[in-house]
Amino acid sequence: MTIHDRVTRTSSAVVGSTDDIVRRAGAVPPLDGFPTLDDLWRHFARLERENPGLVSSRRVATSRLGEPIHAYSIGSGSRDHLIVGGVHPNEPIGSWTAIHLAETLCADGDLRTALDATWHIVPSIDPDGGRLNEGWFADPGDRGHYARRFYRPAPDEQVEWTFPTSYKDAYFDRVMPETLGLMRLIDELRPDLYVSLHNGEMGGVYYYLSRPVPELTEVLHAVPASFGLPLDTGEPESPFLERYAPAVFGTGTIADAYDYLESLGVDPALEIAGSSSSEYASRHGTLGVVAELPYWKHPDADDGSPTDESYADLLRRTGGEMTATGEALVDLLARAEPLLTFESPFLRASRAFVPMLVRMGAVDRARAASPESARPATVAERFSCEDLVHCFRLRYGGMLLRAVEAEAVAGTATAPLRRLVDETAVLYAAWQAEAAAADRAEVIPISSLVGVQYGAVLAAAAHLAAGDTAGNATGPAPR
Repeated sequence: MTIHDRVTRTSSAVVGSTDDIVRRAGAVPPLDGFPTLDDLWRHFARLERENPGLVSSRRVATSRLGEPIHAYSIGSGSRDHLIVGGVHPNEPIGSWTAIHLAETLCADGDLRTALDATWHIVPSIDPDGGRLNEGWFADPGDRGHYARRFYRPAPDEQVEWTFPTSYKDAYFDRVMPETLGLMRLIDELRPDLYVSLHNGEMGGVYYYLSRPVPELTEVLHAVPASFGLPLDTGEPESPFLERYAPAVFGTGTIADAYDYLESLGVDPALEIAGSSSSEYASRHGTLGVVAELPYWKHPDADDGSPTDESYADLLRRTGGEMTATGEALVDLLARAEPLLTFESPFLRASRAFVPMLVRMGAVDRARAASPESARPATVAERFSCEDLVHCFRLRYGGMLLRAVEAEAVAGTATAPLRRLVDETAVLYAAWQAEAAAADRAEVIPISSLVGVQYGAVLAAAAHLAAGDTAGNATGPAPR
C-alpha cells in the first residue's frame, strides 16, 4: 500500500505525495538570519499559549549551565515522532525548521490527521553551546564572519556524540546532563521517527537514513531540486558509510567506524568516544533521518565528471594540507597553554580538534594507498576534499583565536600571550584570504534550507503513515 492510498487529500494534492511535499517545502516564508536561543524559547512558549489543548510542554533536561530544556508535544496521533534541534549548536537551520514544523502542525488539522502522529519537538538540546554561536546568527551569509564567531564543542561535550559506547577497546560513559535527558526521552517515547536537526556548511544537500528506504529517494531528491540546490555527490563525511542512493547514506555505527579505522592501521581509540543519538534510538526500531544542508551552494558539489588528478593523489595532497594545518595550530596551542589562566569552552574544543586535524591528514594518506584509490577523482570529490581544508582552517583556527583572545578580553593576558594572539590572527587572516580566493559559492536563502529540512521530515512521516514499520540497527552520522 502506498502513501497515496493511506493519506488524506487537501485540495487537489495528496498529503504526503512528492508533489504535496515539494509544494509545502516551497511555502516556507522568507527568513532573515537565525533566532537566538531566547527568541527560540519565545516562539514555542507563544505556540503553547495560543493552542491550549493541542500543544503542551514539559521539562526534559537541564543544561550544564543550569538552563531548563523543554519538549513540546503537538497532537495526539498513534505514532510518536521526536524532532531534536541543537544536537550540534553550530547548526541552527533546525531552529527555523522546528518553528515552521510546529506552526504548520498547529494550523493544519488535515496534515495532523494524515500523518497520524504525536509530535515531540525539543527546540534546542544544547542551549549553552547555541549561545556561543549567536555572534554570527544575524549575518550567516558571510563565511568569514561566520567562521570568526564559530563554536563547536569538543566531541565529548557534544550531545550528538555522548551516548554510551562499548565496542572492542572503545568505551564511553561520560554522559552529559543534556544527553541523559534525551536518552530518557527516547526510551520513554520509543519513537517511530527520530530526526536530529543537523546542517553542513558548503556544497550541496545530502541525507542520512538509519535503514534503507528506497521509497524516500524520489522526494529527497525532488525537494532540493525544486529550490535549484545541488545534491552533494562528492566525498562523503566518512568513507565507510553505505551509499543508499546519490547523496543518501546510511548512518553507520560505532562498530563500522572502529573496524574501518582499524583496517587502515589507525588506532580507533584516538578517534572514537561516544555514540550518536540515532544509534541509541535504533534499539527501538526507530527510523532515523538527518538532512544535511549547506549555507552556500557550489557548482562543483554534484559534478561527477573525472579530473586529471587521481583520487589517490588528491587524498595525498589535501591530506598533507590538513596535516600542515593541524601542525601549525598544534604549535600555537602548545605555546599558548603555559600562558593561559582559565579554561574556556573554546580552549577545550581547541585541545580536541587541533590534534585531530593532524590525524585526519594521516588517515587520508593511508586511504590513498588503497588499490581502490587508483582511479580519477571526480570534480565533486576534488571540491569536497579541498574545501574541507578551508572549512577546518576557518572553523578551528577561529576557535583557537577565540580561546587566546578570551584572556585579552578578560584583561588577564600577559605581553607574550598578546603577541601570540597577534601571530594567530595573522595566520588566520591568511587562511581567510586563501578561502576567499577559491570561493565560487552562492549564499542559499534560509527559507530554501528550511524547506528542504522540513520536506525531509514530512517525507519520512508520510512514509511511516503509509505503513512502514520496519526496524533496523542504526548508528551515528560522522563528527
